Amino acid sequence: MLPCSLEDAEKKPESLSHFVFSFPGLARRLLAHGDQENHSSSDPEIPYCARKNKVPLLSVEALHHLHIFIFVLAIVHVAFSVLTVVFGGARIRQWKHWEDAIAKENYETARVLKPKVTHVHQHDFIKGRFSGYGKDSALIGWLKSFFKQFYGSVTKSDYVTLRLGFIMTHCKSNPKFNFHKYMIRALEDDFKQVVGISWYLWLFVVIFLLLNINGWHTYFWIAFMPFILLLAVGTKLEHVITQLAHEVAEKHAAIEGDLVVQPSDDHFWFHRPHIVLLLIHFILFQNAFEIAFFFWIWVTYGFDSCIMGQVGYIVPRLIVGVFIQVLCSYSTLPLYAIVTQMGTHYKRAIFNEHVQEGIVGWAQKVKKKKGLKADDTQHAQGSSNEGANAGIQLGSIFPKRASTPADNTSVPKADGSN
Repeated sequence: MLPCSLEDAEKKPESLSHFVFSFPGLARRLLAHGDQENHSSSDPEIPYCARKNKVPLLSVEALHHLHIFIFVLAIVHVAFSVLTVVFGGARIRQWKHWEDAIAKENYETARVLKPKVTHVHQHDFIKGRFSGYGKDSALIGWLKSFFKQFYGSVTKSDYVTLRLGFIMTHCKSNPKFNFHKYMIRALEDDFKQVVGISWYLWLFVVIFLLLNINGWHTYFWIAFMPFILLLAVGTKLEHVITQLAHEVAEKHAAIEGDLVVQPSDDHFWFHRPHIVLLLIHFILFQNAFEIAFFFWIWVTYGFDSCIMGQVGYIVPRLIVGVFIQVLCSYSTLPLYAIVTQMGTHYKRAIFNEHVQEGIVGWAQKVKKKKGLKADDTQHAQGSSNEGANAGIQLGSIFPKRASTPADNTSVPKADGSN
């Protein structure tokens, strides 16, 4: 259960420090077992745990190395996330000229008012996503989606059609809605979650460190986990666009007006588009973990360290890490930015920042007023109950006296009164 074999440790005594990193308790027991027998248990120079014939869970040196590794991991994760969003955002900003062209067409009144009939199967979106060999085969559709993520993941016809589907579903009264600007704001909001490190990500780090056992080559196999997940996410996002094209092509041959798709959560895993963001978050973190661990081991123990592993296992890991970073930046992230808008609900980024702040402030004021109103109602009810109780108590102390004939005598009217 050690990261390096004991034979290597006997040949190279300096490599014993590796044991302290991964399994410090076991290593310290191996190193100190012979010395503990030669010292008295009352010797003050012997550590407390050694006097009890026990070892600490983590040595001071292991804690020091762990703190450095956590710092390096955080730096690499933030840097990789920033690079992914920067390069992915640059790719998304290339779509802006499509948005400007659509806005220009919307200002042409004659073009907008002109009657239009769209032949569905002749539409570029349908021809690119539905027509061709194997259009009725689910397996062929998935294979096409898999290879589509590597080249031309989002075309102009895809952008125009998905944009129109979003507008007709969520803001039909505003056909000039700037979909591109909304996408950028939504991506910036999601970036705040991607750059963070959640508790379950730290749990994976602990598991991976514990699985660092000599002969298993754990870090080589683990490097393929984000690689496989990234390919799966990209294939799924491409397949969502294909499903939207199939829904329209199977129902209509020709339609009046433009071709419109229907966004729905049913196209996503477990009907939750948010799962895609969680997977991308895990992919970026795991890739950052692989690269950070490599450089940390290299600087701390050297390239020839047994914990580094063989060169034949190191090079593929680095190649996979670079490939993940490039593919996620230029394909998967732009796909995520546009395809996740095809859910049943829109994101809060649809409103400008000042509008969001106004809505949140209005909601807080309404909530506060309801709370004050409820308190006033309870106070009024309490006051009425107290008044009623007081009346009952006064009535019991001063009983109502019987009326007398004198009380019933009417007072004569004054002269001259009507």
